[in-house]
Amino acid sequence: MVSALMKLSRWIDGLSEFVGRYLAWLVLMAVLISAANAIVRKLFNYSSNAYLEIQWYLYAAVFLLAAGYTLLRQEHVKIDVIFSHLRRRTQIKIEIFGLIAFLLPFVFAVIIEFQPILMVAIRSGEMSENAGGLIRWPVYALVPIGFGLLGVQAISEIIKRVAFLMGLADDPANKRQTKTAEEELAEAIRAHAEGEAK
Repeated sequence: MVSALMKLSRWIDGLSEFVGRYLAWLVLMAVLISAANAIVRKLFNYSSNAYLEIQWYLYAAVFLLAAGYTLLRQEHVKIDVIFSHLRRRTQIKIEIFGLIAFLLPFVFAVIIEFQPILMVAIRSGEMSENAGGLIRWPVYALVPIGFGLLGVQAISEIIKRVAFLMGLADDPANKRQTKTAEEELAEAIRAHAEGEAK
């Protein structure tokens, strides 16, 4: 049973890692769209709200869909004033309690409460009020998807912490990342460019 749960945890971690790595490209896309929009506006005196809104959509996608990746990498905000003075096993127990009692119910509540808003937007074909604006339901859909990814990563974190307490796994708080996100993005761009050059 424990080995099956650990396998599930590794699969979830792999999913979060995959999502996080590819979301970095959305930041680059948003920057390029922003730059292109500014150049076109200055040179040709033309602009559209769609360009602005697609940037917001891309940033929303990064923020919402990368929440699980952030939890995996242990990059979320922690208040360590008291927590850091406790024994590691006590810290792990508090983390398990927090994930079960606070994070998972919050994730569940957001997904349940947001479903009617998303369904109404899909059925009505809700559009932005801005002239030339975009359809709204795709960005609304990011909310339950992002919180769903966060929820499954929380389950993975619980599994890893329970396994640690049982002596079956390493400390899940040990950061696996040796490079910054910027360094990883630069390497990915370099590898992509080298792949196209061949």
